[in-house]
Amino acid sequence: RWVVDSVPPKRPGKPLVAVNCSAIPESLAESQLFGHLAGAFSGAVARPGLFRAAEGGTLFLDEVGELPQAIQPKFLRVLQDRMVLPVGGTTPVACDVRIVAATNRDLRGAVDEQRFRGDLYARLAQHTLAIAPVRERREDVLLLLMNALGEPRPRLSPALAEALLLHD
Repeated sequence: RWVVDSVPPKRPGKPLVAVNCSAIPESLAESQLFGHLAGAFSGAVARPGLFRAAEGGTLFLDEVGELPQAIQPKFLRVLQDRMVLPVGGTTPVACDVRIVAATNRDLRGAVDEQRFRGDLYARLAQHTLAIAPVRERREDVLLLLMNALGEPRPRLSPALAEALLLHD
């Protein structure tokens, strides 16, 4: 399931920054997403953070359902204000970023169970694209395989094609 914040015009030539939210340690999430100032903590050198690294482009948040609950209100504030507050900072910094988020979790259910903020879900789910798993659209298996193999495309034997299409 992909959740898209908005569908603005294409941003050709602008950065695409992909983030695996499940790989960000909770203790570093704020600093990695929003950046930090020099001296914000022991040994800190100023870093802009992933939002500002995607300035003018797109920030792709994979597994957004894994964002720590402590960071969710701050993330919502960034979406609402389009400004980030680096760790150790007192002045927010404007940030022009398109947000695209994906998850394999049922965020609606996570909201009901109070594991994901409802207001953040509402903001992210303005435009939702649900993609059925490949097992439910077997007609795409060969096309996906051929695309992944690239050029020159090898010829698949009929037995292999049949096995791929019938595999659960």
